[in-house]
Amino acid sequence: MSDQPGAADEIMDGVYRALRAHGYADVTMQDIADECSKSKSLLHYHYDTKEDLLVAFLDYVITDSEARIRARADDPPAERLAGFVGWFVFEADAVDREAFHIALLELRTQGPFNDRIREQLVRSDRLLRGTVADILESGIEEGVFREVDVEETAALVVATLDGARTRQITLTGGDGDEATDVDDLPEPTYTRRVAEATLQRIVEPLLAEGVAIPSLEDGITSMLREGGTE
Repeated sequence: MSDQPGAADEIMDGVYRALRAHGYADVTMQDIADECSKSKSLLHYHYDTKEDLLVAFLDYVITDSEARIRARADDPPAERLAGFVGWFVFEADAVDREAFHIALLELRTQGPFNDRIREQLVRSDRLLRGTVADILESGIEEGVFREVDVEETAALVVATLDGARTRQITLTGGDGDEATDVDDLPEPTYTRRVAEATLQRIVEPLLAEGVAIPSLEDGITSMLREGGTE
């Protein structure tokens, strides 16, 4: 997750690995300690409870995402939007990434019951929608995008991509194969299909005359180059 040294980064990397391996419901402080080569007592020195540590981890993930988004703030608006769309794509062989997102989905289900987790989820949602809105506003100013309701369009883009990712990780088997006893389930590359459709059906109609539709592959590559968390 992070290339930066330091105990805090090591602990957060340990949370990341432990969540991938065990999921939110089953992960323990000992699991996290094992993954980051720290003692359980040291973790409790910094974080009183597992909840404290997981809330700190959500903050860490969102802060990392903010940094990745800022790193591309000066890129052309159409390229930035393609990068944002590509961020939500993961393939069938991305088993670790899928496991991590399943754990995050488990965390998200606690939002209605946990004020601290909900606060981080609201922050994340604002970041995603705000990023798309900022890209659209910049593109309109530069003549790349047509005049549109940026808040409404941003909400549509985020809901489409986030929904596709949730559908892929919940309706495919843990080994990346589709479940076999339910009809009409998405294939493992569902996020890619939806990302492509998003560019063609949402982004392309926004483009001003003469502006080429951005490349999804370039968008995926640009976000992966930034490294960091998912």
